[in-house]
Amino acid sequence: MSLFKSASTVSLLTLVSRITGLVRELLIASTFGASAMTDAFNVAFRIPNLFRRLFAEGAFSQAFVPVLAANKAQHGEAETKLLIDRIATLLTWALLLTCVAGVAGAPFLVYAMASGLKQDPRGFEAAVFMTRWMFPYIGFMSLVALSSGVLNTWRRFAVPAATPVLLNVAMIAAAWLGAPWFKAHGIEPVYALAVGVIAGGVLQLAVQVPALLQLGLLPKIRFNWAAAHEAWAQPATKNVAKLMVPALLGVSVAQISLLINTQIASHLTPGSVSWLTYADRLMEFPTAMLGVAIGVVLMPQLAAAKAANDPEKYSNMLDWGLRIVVLLAVPCAVALLTFAQPLVATLYHYGAFTERDVAQTTTALMGYGAGLVGLVAIKVLAPGFYASQDIKTPVRIAIVVLIITQLMNYAFVPYLQHAGLALAIGIGALINALWLLIGLVKRGSYKPTPDWGVFALQVLAASALLAVFLLWAASAVSWVGLKNAYLQRIGLLVAVLGASGVIYFAALWVSGLKLRQLVRR
Repeated sequence: MSLFKSASTVSLLTLVSRITGLVRELLIASTFGASAMTDAFNVAFRIPNLFRRLFAEGAFSQAFVPVLAANKAQHGEAETKLLIDRIATLLTWALLLTCVAGVAGAPFLVYAMASGLKQDPRGFEAAVFMTRWMFPYIGFMSLVALSSGVLNTWRRFAVPAATPVLLNVAMIAAAWLGAPWFKAHGIEPVYALAVGVIAGGVLQLAVQVPALLQLGLLPKIRFNWAAAHEAWAQPATKNVAKLMVPALLGVSVAQISLLINTQIASHLTPGSVSWLTYADRLMEFPTAMLGVAIGVVLMPQLAAAKAANDPEKYSNMLDWGLRIVVLLAVPCAVALLTFAQPLVATLYHYGAFTERDVAQTTTALMGYGAGLVGLVAIKVLAPGFYASQDIKTPVRIAIVVLIITQLMNYAFVPYLQHAGLALAIGIGALINALWLLIGLVKRGSYKPTPDWGVFALQVLAASALLAVFLLWAASAVSWVGLKNAYLQRIGLLVAVLGASGVIYFAALWVSGLKLRQLVRR
């Protein structure tokens, strides 16, 4: 399967995931609005997600996938199956200990994440309660990450990409059916969302099992200390652990940034955490469909090219990934900067979600949008280092960018409030991506092809034309005023987005860009 077909498969399934995720957020927004209790849920949900990113798609995947791909290329599938069993055993032990500690330490974790919830003691107590219920979610999701790493290395991209849909379905059912039931029985309705999270984690892990069984790669986890000690003694296992140390630091930097932002937002106007969360959910569309999809496909292929000592193939894959990022992320960034209010109003402005919530979420979305190209490009550039088993360089860059981001928070937040937090993240991502790019070029891992200048001008010209159209469309319709005519508003949004795609790609075609040739590369 070609890189483009693989990336398209992941992107399409990710689109389904993001659409169901958007339905989930729309339902949560219309049911619960933006309040102290929704802030409590969002904080509680971020805590297991923070640890999930340490154990799952963060440090663990960055260390595990390159070693797995190299081991498969050099030693064959039988030896690699033993490596999977050993890693799964060690990971399971680590997760059990972490989950016990997390449940016991929930009050401390909530206070560290968002001490501002103390403004409303009821919200703080709810956050602690939901954190305890949802913390085991990291155990399920970390094992899902291990399974996904295996399946992606064997080029089975469909199941890992489709898995997040199950979490969204579980949470939709919780908000739609569970919340009214909880309310009728005198239980805080937002607690139903915590039940949905745990149910989603169980479903996501369960769906991995048939795919792994089909390949004969279902891990054999051994629950005794002797097995854990034996697994730890293996060189390949130690290599994964060795790579995880800088990877943990790198992911921790990103999570520290999230922790600081959540802490700051919790001290701002009530609802600030939720406004940032709703904006972040919209940002997940382009970042996941473009950056994550391409990164997932590239990582094992780059690692295999490195193991085969093929620098030309390595560079060409990075070049292709970056061109796809520029081709698709630049117009998306233009849309978020010029058409944010219509997007937020059409998708969220229902029920308890007020006109003020629309305005506040819009400013946050525009802040994120300013750095969209960087946020997506990092997903392609960082694997260029990880595949070479160099995790230290991206970590050093991330630490410096964290410091820069917090300095920007200090400058922006007094004037822009929660939107300043989003803007700082966006600009920080641009700095991070540019730094990674320069590093890859300097070390010779990536050699840009000579026609990049022409390509960039073609994309910028088409994006400028798109911006003019979207600015007109944003002002020509009262998007907030159409709250009660929701079908008309949805129809107008679909029409504008469809016309935007036609305008952008038609402009590229007129400029002479050969899309088919780029895709086939």
